[in-house]
Formats: sequence, structure tokens, C-alpha cells
Amino acid sequence: MKRTSKLVTGIGLLAAASLALAGCAGGGSPTATEDGETGPAGGTGESYKIGISQLVQHPALDAAATGFQQAFTDAGIEVEFDVQNANGEQATAVTIANTFASDADMDLVLAIATPAAQAAAQAVGDKPVLFTAVTDPVSAELVESNEAPGGNVTGTNDMNPVADQIELIQEIVPDVASIGVVYSSGEVNSQIQVDIAKEKADELGIEISEATVTAVNELPTAMQSLGDVDAIYVPTDNMVVSGFETVVQHAESNGIALFAGDTATVERGAIGTLGLNYEKLGQQTGEMAIKILVDGEDPASMPVESQTEFELFISPSAAEAQGVELPQAVLDRADTVIE
Repeated sequence: MKRTSKLVTGIGLLAAASLALAGCAGGGSPTATEDGETGPAGGTGESYKIGISQLVQHPALDAAATGFQQAFTDAGIEVEFDVQNANGEQATAVTIANTFASDADMDLVLAIATPAAQAAAQAVGDKPVLFTAVTDPVSAELVESNEAPGGNVTGTNDMNPVADQIELIQEIVPDVASIGVVYSSGEVNSQIQVDIAKEKADELGIEISEATVTAVNELPTAMQSLGDVDAIYVPTDNMVVSGFETVVQHAESNGIALFAGDTATVERGAIGTLGLNYEKLGQQTGEMAIKILVDGEDPASMPVESQTEFELFISPSAAEAQGVELPQAVLDRADTVIE
């Protein structure tokens, strides 16, 4: 797969996925970065232990984990990372959170994705908890408000420009009359995105058909239930994205245009999206962690942060596989083109 980019972003999502994979495989015994540390020792004269709880393995979340660790490498701070993956199981996320909570040597916990963050927030009360890849931390009851979290939990959200993504679908598929949306019924972050998508689609005169799943193996049935739609949209739903190849197969077999909520998923078979850079988001979260550990800032008064710049990813090869002709205007303004 060839990729060209107008931006020198350092996004490296595929590399990020491989780096995070070493720490995220399975959910068993604690793992760490190479030699149990990141970065040169002595950046602050202190060393720390940080637990990372990742809900499931897929490129966007892997990139967030890598970016978080990179922030400490860049700062020259010595850290032992205990990286655990819940493999998409909420019960496992709870177990990981409880293990981190009982570890007296743990200085801070990072939770990646909403269900993992909810488990960590409930279990860990005596040490800072940061989250990333959470769409709406207020609705998820992680913070009192984005401006003033009010407890030991804060972090970064990954709210994408959903309304703009729906407009992008209409620009690429001008005669789109119906869009199928598949998502997990157990992820509050997905429901929020679907509600925004429905509101925007209604403005554009587009009908939204929904299909929900409670497990990855339900995806084939869910895709069939969408019926004869003109396009498919997958929000940043951790369960569906972890089984995205099933969605791609359905789209290609039926000649349906497929769009995603995150940029990493474009590299796996979606036509395109306007989304954020998860590695940068993770690094931004890491910088917040450094402020807490090194500078002594209080999570209760640290506002939830987000990204304000989004990147347009387009895949001509995916468009061809799904029988879609890309407008030249879209290709001309794309930040990254997946060949």
C-alpha cells in the first residue's frame, strides 16, 4: 500500500500500531516498553510507573498508546509502562483497573477508549487517571465538566467532525439517499456520534438506517440488516473498528461506498474521512501526564483537551473496489492519499 501526504505530520499509524502491539498483545502479565523504560534516564531525576489500560487493539487506539509513551521519551523522563489490553471485554477492563488501583507503586493510570476509562475512573481513586480516545467524557460520567473535571480524572477527547464527515459522503456520492450506520449498542461514544450523524443527514435529506452489535461476530448479520443503502458510515466505534475487515468485505461485495470516522480506518478499506491524528492525541495526553507528575498540576482543575485540526484522508483504491469515482476536487485537497 502506497501513501502520499501533503503534510509532514509524522502520523506513522502503521508503525504506531506495530510498536503498540508489543505492549498490547493479550491481557496477561504486565509488559513494558523495551528494557521496561522509555527515553533516557535522568530527564527530571525521577522515574515513574504508569499503567495503560487499552480497551481493544486496533490502529487508532494503538497509535494513541504510542503517542502517549512518546511524550515521555521526548521529555527524557524515565518511565516503566505496564501496558494491558482488555481485548474488547468490559470485565477484563475492570480487572485491569482494579489491579492498577491496588498497585502501590503506580503513579498514574492512562485509559484508552470510553469503557476502559469508565472502569479506571470507578476503580482508581487515589492516583491520577487520564483518558484518551473518549468522545464525550461528560456523558460518560468521567468528569463533571470539560472545563473543570472536578476529580482525579481528566484527559483528551476524540470527538471528530461528524457533521462534516456526512457532508463529505454526500460530496463523494452526490446521489446518496440513504446511509447505513453500524455501531456497538454498549458504547455511549458511538450513540453520541450517531445522533449527530442523524441530525446532519436529516438536514441534507438523507435517510439513516441503523444496525447495532454487542459482539464482533454479529457484524455479518448487522451488515445484511442494513439493506440496500447507498453508503455505509462507521463512527469511531471500538468494537466495529476492531472487526472492520468484515465491513469492508460487505461493502466491496455489494458495491456500497464505505466511510469511516477515523483516519486509521481509511488505511484498512474505507474511502475516506475527515478526522484527527490519534498519535498526536496520545502525545497531547502524555504532555498532560507530565504536567501532573512533574509539575504537580491537579487533574481536577485541568480542562479536558481536544484537537482542533483535522486531516482529510482519501483512498482511491478503496473507492475503485467499491465502484465509486472520486471527485477531483476532493483528491486535490486531501492531506493524505492512500494508494
